Amino acid sequence: MTATLIVVLALSVVIGLSLGVLGGGGSILTVPILVYVAGFEAKEAIAASLFVVGVTSAVSVFSHARGGRVMWRTGLIFGAAGMAGAFVGGLLGGHIPGQILLIAFAVMMVATSVAMLRGRKKKSDGGAPPVKHELPLGRVLLDGAVVGLVTGLVGAGGGFLVVPALALLGGLPMSVAVGTSLVVIAMKSFAGLAGYLTTVQLDWGITLGVTAAAIVGTLAGSKLAGRIPEAALRKAFGWFVLAMGSFVLIQQAPADLRWFIAAGVAATAGICWFFISSCPLRNRTGRRSNVPSPA
Repeated sequence: MTATLIVVLALSVVIGLSLGVLGGGGSILTVPILVYVAGFEAKEAIAASLFVVGVTSAVSVFSHARGGRVMWRTGLIFGAAGMAGAFVGGLLGGHIPGQILLIAFAVMMVATSVAMLRGRKKKSDGGAPPVKHELPLGRVLLDGAVVGLVTGLVGAGGGFLVVPALALLGGLPMSVAVGTSLVVIAMKSFAGLAGYLTTVQLDWGITLGVTAAAIVGTLAGSKLAGRIPEAALRKAFGWFVLAMGSFVLIQQAPADLRWFIAAGVAATAGICWFFISSCPLRNRTGRRSNVPSPA
């Protein structure tokens, strides 16, 4: 076993931890690991990430289900709506240049990190548990198809788009939204993979090894779910995703523009941090969660 493969497998455990604890983030980590560590081509990495995340999510679902954190009807409806979009995205992705896909992937990473750092505003509910509402099927079908298209196209955007959607549309508590999102992610990932396999060949040896390591991570992550302060974990992971997204974006830029783009990213972050009061980069997510809103 080579040193590179050992590093890839070790990092793959983190993929599973992310899925098990946060209900997302698997592809955000898988694609850069496969491209920059394992040496996969962009399209192959995206296709492999869909397999890894699909299998890992499916395995993790059962741990969450035993803890009562999966709403099967909601997950299956949302997942079915996303499968068509994911399959179309996978078909399209096979015909788009790899560099364009990685740039789109990097933009998705940056957008995801900003959403994670911003956190979620909690409504004043007097401490009452979230109420489960009937799903507006038209909205679910539209959201599921759009999220599925993004997931199938660039191999990312599943969990961190699905979890908030489930919390808002279905009125699910966060822990249940995380568990239910894994059902959706598994369904959409396999549909997107089917689209990619029409044009892309996978190195199944490495792909299966990464999948096995990620499963180990997700089993551990599902046991940790609910025991780690969510706000702190999400913020730390958000910073990591922002750094990774910026790195991928700079790497895919023309060589003579990389320093210019890096300086632009740093300047934008600095302006946001020092001059914008609502900047998500310095937003204290824990403060949003702990301070109740006035009645």
